[in-house]
Amino acid sequence: MSTDLPTALHYTAEHEWLQDGSPSTIGITAVAADALGDIVYLELPAVGAELVAGAVVGEIESTKSVSELYSPVSGTVIEINQSAVDDPSVVNTDPYGAGWLLKVDVTSTGPLLTSDEYAAQSAG
Repeated sequence: MSTDLPTALHYTAEHEWLQDGSPSTIGITAVAADALGDIVYLELPAVGAELVAGAVVGEIESTKSVSELYSPVSGTVIEINQSAVDDPSVVNTDPYGAGWLLKVDVTSTGPLLTSDEYAAQSAG
């Protein structure tokens, strides 16, 4: 498991990451991608969908299991990563780069962790 967490990102207890910006970008962590194994399918919300922080917004399916995707923020989806939908394996190979999932116009954030807090929670 990689412990090289980008320090500029915020994290959730459910293994999503958030990059601040306008819009903000959301993805899943390498910890989650490693735990899931080979990701084969992504179900993401539609552009224009209203997200609520902490609520389920989609699913990630791997050869091992199906996991729910939780939103770290409230706001409106303005873009989904169609490349990742078309080739979900990019989430395994580059979870903090090309494997991003959503871009959101954020109105508020839920509880977020720093990279150190997330690393401590995810260890073990």
